[in-house]
Amino acid sequence: MLNEENKSKKILLLYLIIGAAFTIFLGVMLLTTVKPRHLPSLYSKKTSKSERGSIISADGFHIASTKKLYKAVVNNRYIDPDKRELFIQLFSIYADMDPNKVRKKLKTRKGLVVISYLIPEKQAQYLKKLSYELRRYKVFKAIANPKTGIKRTHGLSIIESGETRIYPYGDVLTPVLGYTHKAEEDGYTRIKGVKGLEKRFDIELSSRQDGSTRGKRDVNGYIILNKDSFTKPNINGLNIKLTIPISLQIKVEEMTSRMKKDLRAKEVLVAVMDSKTGKVLTVASSNRFLPKAIKKRDYPFLNAGVIEYSFESGSVIKPITFVLLLDKGRINPYDMINGHNGHYRIGKKIITDEHKFDWLSAEDVIIHSSNIGIAQMAQKLSGIEFNKGLKSFGFSRKSTPDLIYEKTGSIPTMNQLSKAIYKATCSYGYGMRTNLFQLLRAYSTFNNNGKMVNPQLVSSFIDEHNNETKLPNKQSIQVIKTSSAQKMKSILIKTVQKGTGMKARIKGLEIGGKTGTAHIVEKGQYVKKYNTSFIGFVNDGKTSLTLGAVIIQPKKSQFASRTAVPVFRKTVEIMVEDGYLKPHVIK
Repeated sequence: MLNEENKSKKILLLYLIIGAAFTIFLGVMLLTTVKPRHLPSLYSKKTSKSERGSIISADGFHIASTKKLYKAVVNNRYIDPDKRELFIQLFSIYADMDPNKVRKKLKTRKGLVVISYLIPEKQAQYLKKLSYELRRYKVFKAIANPKTGIKRTHGLSIIESGETRIYPYGDVLTPVLGYTHKAEEDGYTRIKGVKGLEKRFDIELSSRQDGSTRGKRDVNGYIILNKDSFTKPNINGLNIKLTIPISLQIKVEEMTSRMKKDLRAKEVLVAVMDSKTGKVLTVASSNRFLPKAIKKRDYPFLNAGVIEYSFESGSVIKPITFVLLLDKGRINPYDMINGHNGHYRIGKKIITDEHKFDWLSAEDVIIHSSNIGIAQMAQKLSGIEFNKGLKSFGFSRKSTPDLIYEKTGSIPTMNQLSKAIYKATCSYGYGMRTNLFQLLRAYSTFNNNGKMVNPQLVSSFIDEHNNETKLPNKQSIQVIKTSSAQKMKSILIKTVQKGTGMKARIKGLEIGGKTGTAHIVEKGQYVKKYNTSFIGFVNDGKTSLTLGAVIIQPKKSQFASRTAVPVFRKTVEIMVEDGYLKPHVIK
């Protein structure tokens, strides 16, 4: 009886032990299920940032491009103290960075330290390899988590941090090219256009879509690319190809810089355009800046003078007035005009000429630049005709779709131009304001059978697959009759052959143009400061170009024949030297 009772107790104890063990097992399983676990994910995701497009010259050089930047991050708690100096020396070599700067960065705080935010892509690749080698040589020690007791090692991390804009040719084509600034997007530095082409085409240049790949990973952490993985491709910003060759641009800019110094001018501006298509071959300024290192002294140079400098242009407007009269049959080139011996009164204003004339032909009014002659002829236009005529030549209207912030200038109203004095002063370029591109556009009609073209700086867009989309040329506008344009062209050629533009002559080339000099207004008053200009054309039988040179406040001389004409001529000589123009050689 006693044995059976002991046996029952033993069986009960065994069941209790088994029950307790099972209860503990269930509890552990439940805890394991509920408790957060740090298990490695079966899936992995990799992202890559798309880039801003480049600006490319007509001859294929990248004059503005984007480079990715990386940051180097390390947790200095994990660096083995005995190998700290080894880390510093190796990092400085691979990153091309001063060891003292690395040392100083590591001392700034305990824990995560960003050693550099500005690591170029090439150095980043080197540092990624270094990171692997540092782990292999146990430069980083393992540290146990105080809560879990799990030991981990944190090494050197190279992380994509943003992009920067590169201008390999320094100040070339600024300020038409413009500049950019940085903008933070979710901790990543993007580039945004501020001025010039960078701003005008900011949407086209900006990156479209960042890439990413997601899928199951292998034991090494690499994504397994198969039907179950997902890839979203990078879509970079478009590249923009210009009509301007960099080799020509550099030479013309160097010339403007020399002429600015020689003429003691505030600025020298030059632009060259194909008379038939409007494609700009060069647009140069003596006043340029480094887009990556803009100083306070550069602020006046940030504006594109060809469109953002509006001025009273003086006598270069005379051919416009003349051809409006010619086109309406109000004058004939051989009509005789009274020169009034250099002095002519309209109301309270006395109009004067630099050279005194008794009588001269209508075409000689242009050839010898008579204010008195053109002022009298302008009276044959009504206020409505004169105003509409100036507008038809594009004055007071935007000249190009490729640049922004243009100062479109102004012209007198119809009512103002109904008055004799307004007609007179406007006929020779006072009382109205214009810019160089507007003048270039207007003069293209004389070299294009009366058709006017708009200056075009961008020729095409190119995507990351090198697919090129050419931009169509803006349709030319017939402004005046072909016969009127041809007569005006002939008169402008005579102006170069025997008039105020004689210093622009080059044997073997057909050159025509008109000089202009105008006082500058300060505080509502004309002062003894001047702008000079020479706008014209040059042809070699195959190539037809419209050229313009504007000299802002030259101190050497107030005469365009001594300032703007030499700049015009030097530009033509550069284009001959580079093969854009081929003079006819008479044997």
